[in-house]
Amino acid sequence: MDYIFDALIEAIEMIIAFDKELVSVVSNSLKLSITSTIIASLIGIPFGIFIGRNKFWGRHFINSVLNTLLSLPTVVVGIFVYSLISRRGVLGEYDLLFSFWGIVFGQVLLILPITTALTRNTVYELEDRMIKTAISIGANRWQCFILILSEIRYGIIGAIVTAFGRVIGEVGIAMMLGGNIKGVTRTITTAMALETHKGRFSFGMALGLILLFLSFLLNFIIYYLQIGEKNNGQQKRNNT
Repeated sequence: MDYIFDALIEAIEMIIAFDKELVSVVSNSLKLSITSTIIASLIGIPFGIFIGRNKFWGRHFINSVLNTLLSLPTVVVGIFVYSLISRRGVLGEYDLLFSFWGIVFGQVLLILPITTALTRNTVYELEDRMIKTAISIGANRWQCFILILSEIRYGIIGAIVTAFGRVIGEVGIAMMLGGNIKGVTRTITTAMALETHKGRFSFGMALGLILLFLSFLLNFIIYYLQIGEKNNGQQKRNNT
């Protein structure tokens, strides 16, 4: 057990000292996750609102597909995207394989169902009375869309945070599409797997501690948002 304790002490010292290699891996992982989350949110949130507020043919099928994709393994997404961006794939000419944007492509596909489905679920709980009142006093579609965003803001932020948490800790897509290239596509999870295998246990543990802290921070934010959403709903009921 002594080597575990020694590795833990060394890992903490590396974090406190802002080890250059450690900072490089963490910053690269954060850039990938933030970029993927932003793109998926810009697509998924409007789509989720559309599904939640409109009735159309095929809606139930789309909802079933979204619910299925929520539990999609990352390696399945990795294999699918790899077949698209490899040299023989339809997107092979763009040299996305083993690149920053190749990982982003895969991660966006992974979390797009999350941002869409969670936004849709939040919209389902929205009261129609408020929207109908806004329409009756002359609000156009854009104004109604802004009103909906305002009312479900806690749910939207929760969907974004959940999606970010999904990609920051995934390893399959980053490994298959990024190749774990140092300074380019190496993420927290892929670096942990590689460096621990090489015997750098303290470095892997340092990354694990950082990932654990990020996980705690994300869960704290989600809990805070749930409390805020609950209080907001209670306040509305009291006002009515």
